[in-house]
Amino acid sequence: MKKTYNISVIKGDGIGVEIVNEAIKVLEKVGKLYNVEFLFSEFLMGGIAYDKTGDPLPQATIDGVVKSDACLFGAIGGEKWDNLPRDKRPESGLLRFRKELEVFANLRPAVVYDELIDASSLKPQVIKGVDIMVVRELIGGIYFGEPKGKSETKGWNTMVYTKDEITRIAHVAFKLARKRTKKLCSVDKANVLDVSQLWRDTVIDISKEYKDVELTHMYVDNCAMQLVANPRQFDVILTGNIFGDILSDEASMLCGSIGLLPSASTGTNTAIYEPIHGSAPDIAGLSIANPIATIASASMMLRYSLDEPQLASIIDDAIKQTLKDGYRTKDIGAYDAKEVLSTSQMGDKIVSNIK
Repeated sequence: MKKTYNISVIKGDGIGVEIVNEAIKVLEKVGKLYNVEFLFSEFLMGGIAYDKTGDPLPQATIDGVVKSDACLFGAIGGEKWDNLPRDKRPESGLLRFRKELEVFANLRPAVVYDELIDASSLKPQVIKGVDIMVVRELIGGIYFGEPKGKSETKGWNTMVYTKDEITRIAHVAFKLARKRTKKLCSVDKANVLDVSQLWRDTVIDISKEYKDVELTHMYVDNCAMQLVANPRQFDVILTGNIFGDILSDEASMLCGSIGLLPSASTGTNTAIYEPIHGSAPDIAGLSIANPIATIASASMMLRYSLDEPQLASIIDDAIKQTLKDGYRTKDIGAYDAKEVLSTSQMGDKIVSNIK
């Protein structure tokens, strides 16, 4: 019997359209080979949504995504909308989107491909074999805390976490660690921040339920240094919203290009799968964007939301084989490239390696 999945699609702005199209192409090939049907429904969000509706996040988008099995997301934003009132900017729509869907756990893997080991600015002996999962709390912390505001001479934001918010994200991280190497590093700033002390105390309490997982703690400034000095010491990193935002982008550069790395945002409603990079309006329409991060996000969607780990592995293997064969996009074209491909050509090569 054919399986059917309803996938909501938000292509967004800039290169979002190009990269999401390639991920859809890959999913359709997998579906054809393995008797799975993906029904795609497209919704507006970001700058394009503002231009068409006056709202960066129309209610129809929220309603459509909630009804779907998973959401495949591209990228939003660009200089065109930077001068809008803050609540009308694409980024405000994205924060509201995450809050509406209650996707509190952001999973950001950083895996170094052997074929691209020279693409990193770090020495090969430092990064070979790096496989890190950053678990970032996504809908709390300083981005959402109250009070917040700005006057002509002062701006203020409040970093707030409740014990319940920390507890639920900690469970996600411990369960992931249990499936990996059973090592979890919780990152905070407990030496100076009361909210981080609550974070640390709560994570320690939760760890009593996961005695098979080794728990360590690290201050965020030291973690930033250790990610560069000795990244292989990490497996699962658990941290809050702003620290996770910064550290996961740093971890991405271990791999050589931000265009390689996917993410998943999961919680109580429909999960969102997206590349960690932005909309890159400066290269939009040039067909040079790297679609691998978005294709890998589709793989994560199969693994975490649709319970299709075999299909996810098939896509992962196709990505690795394409890189092994020497095919690159412009961002990684300087590293052992047999041929530098356009966005759609890279998608086609990955499709051809799905067996």
